[in-house]
Amino acid sequence: MCALVKVGSKRLSSALSSLNSLSLRRFCSTLAPGSIHPTAIVHPNAVLGQGVSIGPFCTVGSTVKVGNGCQLYPGSHIFGNSEVGERCVLMTGAVVGDDLPGRTLLGCNNIIGHHAVVGVKCQDLKYKSGDECFLEVGNNNDIREHTSIHRSSKSSDTTVIGNNNLIMGSCHIAHDCKIGNNIIFANNTLLAGHVVVEDYAHTAGAVVVHQFCHVGSFSFIGGGSVIAQDVPKYMMVAGERAELRGLNLEGLRRHGFTAQEIRSLRTAYQKVFMPAEISKGFDERLADMEMHDELAHISVVCSMVQSIRDSFEGKRRGICKFRHWNGS
Repeated sequence: MCALVKVGSKRLSSALSSLNSLSLRRFCSTLAPGSIHPTAIVHPNAVLGQGVSIGPFCTVGSTVKVGNGCQLYPGSHIFGNSEVGERCVLMTGAVVGDDLPGRTLLGCNNIIGHHAVVGVKCQDLKYKSGDECFLEVGNNNDIREHTSIHRSSKSSDTTVIGNNNLIMGSCHIAHDCKIGNNIIFANNTLLAGHVVVEDYAHTAGAVVVHQFCHVGSFSFIGGGSVIAQDVPKYMMVAGERAELRGLNLEGLRRHGFTAQEIRSLRTAYQKVFMPAEISKGFDERLADMEMHDELAHISVVCSMVQSIRDSFEGKRRGICKFRHWNGS
């Protein structure tokens, strides 16, 4: 009997090795909408929408719901209490969900790249086995190859990814992070737990963000940076221990900020971080900005100042340092 098993295993291994990636892709591309390849394992209790295509060697668990028009490429898997919205695509090797209490929820039109892992157990040692944990992903996200996105570390929290984000290859988004909309994470951007990233932020490659940090909207983080404190709205930071490098001027222009808004932000930035006189402290300069006859009435300036203020509230970590903080 053992000999037969060994022979069978060798034949199966030989068959699998002969099906190279091109062959598997051809298998999947020839599947008609609503078809399931005979080598796929789909639990009879799984709920499949109309026009779902499931390629070779895929797995769909018993409590999974798959929306209309989804495509599962060869060797992709959906486990646990997971719901995948309409027209999502799982590329070869992608894994969504885990057999854990809680839920993984994906919206519509998401692409999960090759060997990306979305909605699995967090890497927080404080997580207690058996606790519910959650991940919610919005719509129209492009999550590229080898990215990992983890569920929350406790039942009272949720890892959240918004809409229209590009998350490039080998990124990591840890437990309890809150990711907004229209964000670009370049390759190897690594977010520790509880990080908040606001809309339209942009990172270059190989960026590391410390736990509990906040990254403000329309900000830019230079390549290879280590973020240990908050990045205020509209600003650009870079460095091994990232420092403020000015406003993200190119990003502001690309996103439709008016010339007047940009001039006002530059003036406010200079008054707060590059004062002509250093007789006043940082808090005093912020207060002066809030009372300024003109700038205090411009919404983007108020938003920038409030973003800075918020970074010093409660248990927040303050903002990235500025090399000419005191005008030196």
